[in-house]
Amino acid sequence: MNFATVRERVRNHVREHRSGMVADFMFAVVWVAVVTVLFDVLQGPTWAYHLSLAGGVVAYYGFFGSLEEARKEA
Repeated sequence: MNFATVRERVRNHVREHRSGMVADFMFAVVWVAVVTVLFDVLQGPTWAYHLSLAGGVVAYYGFFGSLEEARKEA
């Protein structure tokens, strides 16, 4: 597989999944911003800060999973 083929495959993937990628990116930005502001205000321990950032993965799947279920029921 040469570079042009890889580039074309990536370009096609981004074209097909653009809105989902934007939603994923925005969720990550908002999650990190909220956790950072919260821990700046509360002066929590570093381990709790890192755990909260990692908790964003669980929150992501929980949020988008429940959103998908709600769309199926609607």
